[in-house]
Amino acid sequence: MNRRRLRGLTRGFTKLLLVVLAALGVQFALAAPTAADPSRADWAKLRMCESTERYHVDTGTGYYGAYQFDLPTWRSVGGAGRPDLATPAEQDYRALRLYRMRGWQPWECAAMVGLVDDGDARSKVVPSRAESAYIGGRKPAPAPQPSPSPAATPAWSGLVYAYGDCAPALRTFQLRMNDFGYDFQGTGCYYDETKEAVLDLQRANDIRDSGRLGPKTWTAAWEGTAPR
Repeated sequence: MNRRRLRGLTRGFTKLLLVVLAALGVQFALAAPTAADPSRADWAKLRMCESTERYHVDTGTGYYGAYQFDLPTWRSVGGAGRPDLATPAEQDYRALRLYRMRGWQPWECAAMVGLVDDGDARSKVVPSRAESAYIGGRKPAPAPQPSPSPAATPAWSGLVYAYGDCAPALRTFQLRMNDFGYDFQGTGCYYDETKEAVLDLQRANDIRDSGRLGPKTWTAAWEGTAPR
């Protein structure tokens, strides 16, 4: 049998197999970026060049965070506050949004490490947070679950908690946030994961995203809109 005929038979068999699998309802899912978004490895190259992977860096030159946003660019993609004070997930999301607006053009490092625009560059399609989760290796958050009745809200302690604090009330908050797809071990200490959950909750409920866990944010955890 000649090679051309063999290749033709192979392609025909592959197509037939796919048709049969589709008819049986077999679905394929890949943990990969949506459509033509850059790969996780490409984003890692960019961050390493821009900030040596430091999400909380402030260079003192007007550029902030893992992707070295300046403030006007950060605002142009909907960012609030300062980029280096935002969570890694928030910075990843804004970076993907900027990429879909302007491709790699805003980052000088992109050319230095050989990154090339692909199909989603300048598409102007606003990504969802689930679509940006792959950048930092995070799983997309599950669909929001209904909150329990207001009567289930634990009493507020009267204190406002911030980064570095440890308290029993913080453990109660962390365990509550696990109902929305977070993965707290209930340490009761306020570090990066707790800050990300607080900011997500504040943004979902139109509370000023200060990152501090006060009475409004506490109440929203039980009575407000679940983070997405």
